Amino acid sequence: MERRSFIKNAGLAGIFAAGAAPAIVMAQTNIRWRLATSFPKSLDTIYNAAKVFSDRVSEMTDGKFQISIHVGGELLPALGVLDGVSNGTVECGHTIPNYYIGKDPAFALDGTIPFGMNTRQMTAWMYEGNGLTLTREFYRPHNILNFPMGNTNAQMGGWYRKEINSLEDLKGLKMRISGLAGRVCEKLGVVPQNIPGGETYQALEKGTIDAVEWVGPYDDEKLGFYKVAPYYYFPAWWEGGGQFALYVNTQAYDALPAAYKSIVATAASHAHLTLQASYDALNPGALKRLVAAGAKLSRMPQPIMEAAFRESNALYEELSDTNPAWKKIFADYSAFRRDQHLWFRFAEAGFDQFMQQQKL
Repeated sequence: MERRSFIKNAGLAGIFAAGAAPAIVMAQTNIRWRLATSFPKSLDTIYNAAKVFSDRVSEMTDGKFQISIHVGGELLPALGVLDGVSNGTVECGHTIPNYYIGKDPAFALDGTIPFGMNTRQMTAWMYEGNGLTLTREFYRPHNILNFPMGNTNAQMGGWYRKEINSLEDLKGLKMRISGLAGRVCEKLGVVPQNIPGGETYQALEKGTIDAVEWVGPYDDEKLGFYKVAPYYYFPAWWEGGGQFALYVNTQAYDALPAAYKSIVATAASHAHLTLQASYDALNPGALKRLVAAGAKLSRMPQPIMEAAFRESNALYEELSDTNPAWKKIFADYSAFRRDQHLWFRFAEAGFDQFMQQQKL
């Protein structure tokens, strides 16, 4: 029996290598899934990751596996993707895990944490380290299989109505900021607000909030934050690389033919890379336009960075003492992060620092 299984699998591998995969795919069943996204179409970078995923699945199955995309409010609230996928309302969803730290702070370790890993480091941990194994173990009770699907790369530190020169300037500041960053900011005197991206401009314009962080120049320009809050700070110490996730309902995934399971993983990784590349390609031009339009660009003051770093580490110690899931995943995450920075400090940082000082 084992020999027959080996021969069968070897034969399939040979067919795929020879480029004859469509013959296998065409024998599969027609399948229709629905994907709920936390992001509006106006945020074309992030929304496009779901579209790239859906399109690639369709292409690789000769149209037999179709996934329709639904923005917040169509099938689920923008922040309801986790629950909707978990209970089977939809088969899959695209979101950022940080939205769900109210259920468990450990969700953030599949997304981003203050002073966490950058995009490449996070991708390395997920695919070559223990990240995917550990986070999937965490998601299992939620009836979800997770796949990395996009990353913002290092983000900007947000838009503010007034200058931020010291820790005192943060006291009482109402700011749209989500995830564990909100908890750290609260320790610094900020009043955090968890507002979906599509609703942030209205809140800033009406004065409901005093500051907002989203992603970076390209998305920020589209959302128009610079029109009402001109002070633009960097970097976002809370998101050195904001990872998005594809959530797939476990029962829906298990019901797929084996070839379709591989296609889901392949399409998700392609969308992951595409979103990373989109931000790196689009942000430089957007930053130039924002500065030309009057954005006042400033580095986040060092005392704020240092205070935030201290409070972040204190929070992680507290979570490790009280949350077994966090403790298990973070122990591996932090060890991987330490070694990554040892390497990046020499090769990447050394090269980047030199090149950024040159006239190109």
